[in-house]
Amino acid sequence: MDDNAALLVIVDAANVVGSVPDGWWRDRRGAAERLRDRLAAAGLPGHQGAQEIVLVVEGAARGVEPVPGVRVEAAAGSGDDRIVELVAGSVGRSRLVVTADRELRRRVTELGADVTGPRSVRD
Repeated sequence: MDDNAALLVIVDAANVVGSVPDGWWRDRRGAAERLRDRLAAAGLPGHQGAQEIVLVVEGAARGVEPVPGVRVEAAAGSGDDRIVELVAGSVGRSRLVVTADRELRRRVTELGADVTGPRSVRD
């Protein structure tokens, strides 16, 4: 598969995990791993074509490992800044960022990415 033909789905792990008050704050890494596993099993629900999924983690979730179907990017600093870098570095392909963060949404749409909310990947 040509990676440039696949939809690049960049998931803001902290924002998606934090969108549901299910106790994630007690185990941030475990919550990010559960999200990663859900993405690996289901991909982006409702999307029929090829997709490349990138989960961006930060802080206590930095130790999350990749699995087949989900690449994990550990942000050295701000997860939002890493997401913007990934979007900026993938010009010429379809990009979808999963986040509810208003400022991040503004930054990535200015670079031509589409945005969807956390519900698109949550149970």
